[in-house]
Amino acid sequence: MLETMGKAARVASWQLAQLSTKQKNAALLQIADLLEQDNAVILAANQKDMAQAKASGMTEALQDRLLLTPERLKSIADDVRKVCQLADPVGQIIDGSQLDSGLNLQRRRVPLGVVGVIYEARPNVTVDVASLCLKTGNAVILRGGKETHHTNLAVVEVIQKALENSGLPADAVQAINNPDRELVAQLLKLDRYVDMLIPRGGAGLHKLCREQSTIPVITGGIGVCHTFVDKSVDFNKAINVIINAKVQRPSACNSLETLLVHKEIANEFLPFLSEKMAQQQVTLHASEKALPLLKQGPAKVVDVKPENLVDEWLSLDLNVDIVEDIDAAIDHIRHYGTAHSDAILTESIHQADYFVQCVDSAAVYVNASTRFTDGGQFGLGAEVAVSTQKLHSRGPMGLDALTTYKWIGYGDFLSRP
Repeated sequence: MLETMGKAARVASWQLAQLSTKQKNAALLQIADLLEQDNAVILAANQKDMAQAKASGMTEALQDRLLLTPERLKSIADDVRKVCQLADPVGQIIDGSQLDSGLNLQRRRVPLGVVGVIYEARPNVTVDVASLCLKTGNAVILRGGKETHHTNLAVVEVIQKALENSGLPADAVQAINNPDRELVAQLLKLDRYVDMLIPRGGAGLHKLCREQSTIPVITGGIGVCHTFVDKSVDFNKAINVIINAKVQRPSACNSLETLLVHKEIANEFLPFLSEKMAQQQVTLHASEKALPLLKQGPAKVVDVKPENLVDEWLSLDLNVDIVEDIDAAIDHIRHYGTAHSDAILTESIHQADYFVQCVDSAAVYVNASTRFTDGGQFGLGAEVAVSTQKLHSRGPMGLDALTTYKWIGYGDFLSRP
């Protein structure tokens, strides 16, 4: 089964690599239009998945990731249209020179070829990945979780219909619909046809892919994100950033999970934090130092457990700790963080610069929310993933991250019209 899919994807990738930007954009617009026209079918399929998710006891955070609404589906379609407006990197000349030998040499961006993506309860990923891959001339093989089975079937059928309407091969976007986990193991070994593999899920999935894949793997998307509240900070400005980072969409990988507070302001700031978090229905998981101060406020407060510091909450829960100084905050982030997104709230430019220099995460913020780590927010359009590694891409992966380059050399006797 996967061998056949791989062969078909490889053939489709050759055709996609020859398309003009105009042809690719026309196909993307067709996908966006059909997503809206066939929304009833997609939403009905999603409701089947939601019913099974509730029956199986799926957490509310994962249910939120799985749920599609008319508004979310329209937003997904609009994101596809935004991809059309982005500059096409394929064919871009990165640099070039004329060698002493007379050879004109250049590096030109080209598609990767075939991309494999494994993900869990995120139906929007199906469209995001497909649109970015098509824009960059790549074919894609998708393997969503069993939680999204019906939704993915409906969405991929719409995408393939749009491709055929545009005169493009339907095999440019394929999905592994069989929930058998053995197929994941087979996909990890499909290096003859798949050029890059992107897992989007929990730590277990990432570990499996790193250890068993014969295909280059881009890992990321696990966000134990921190914010350090420095001693020089405006409390009201700081709390607005914290609320956005924690509350806006707590199930996202770029939401705030651990708040670190400088000891010199802890006596005043933590009761204030408790008051504001109570209004947002956030449960605070406090360290031994922070617990008595947080209990002075109205928020629900419990002891933090060691395992809470190394995993995502993805819910209205927030770890809170008091640190001696900025170096202690940096040490905490280095020990417990996942190199996704971390922030400092401060009025000191020196402290801000020092934090930025020392914190080695894919995205580092000064007086801003970690929720900004997103392809759309960064102006990249939809993202294929957020990479927390350093090769070959880091942070939100947009169009450029789905390309590679080839060296092209021209001799001196080529005649041009």
